[in-house]
Amino acid sequence: MRILGIDPGLATVGWAVIESGRGALRPIAYGAILTPAHTDIEARLLMIKSDLEAIISKYEPEEMAIEELFFNTNITTGIAVAEARGVILCTAHSMGVKISEYTPLQVKQAVVGYGRAEKQQVIAMVTTILKLKSPPKPDDTADAVAIAICHSQCRGSAIGKFYNQR
Repeated sequence: MRILGIDPGLATVGWAVIESGRGALRPIAYGAILTPAHTDIEARLLMIKSDLEAIISKYEPEEMAIEELFFNTNITTGIAVAEARGVILCTAHSMGVKISEYTPLQVKQAVVGYGRAEKQQVIAMVTTILKLKSPPKPDDTADAVAIAICHSQCRGSAIGKFYNQR
């Protein structure tokens, strides 16, 4: 099973493709879609769509896991991320990729075993679980890897089905 993990954003979209099977996980590729600041939002959203289409075409994931939005204090940033997330969801759906969503708490629980884990703990576990030589960079990419790992662990479970019933 090929899984695409996505950490949505407007400036940086972290992405990771892993293979899950026979109780093992294998990294296929990971990186970040970067859009330049001071560019019209429409152009940035189109860049995300185009780059994501290329990633999906190249790696052919069967399923995509994406982080649900978490609003902290800046509602303006949250709206821009929500717009990028909408483009990501539409792109994956239009390309026939099944979509599941997870909260940051669920991702941390699945990867670290503690839902309030710090970012560095998540990065360390992602690096260990996939036996990577170095942590994925930037942090958004490491988050995308964690989201993909979370989906590989939760997709067949009752809790995964509960959270992703549509």
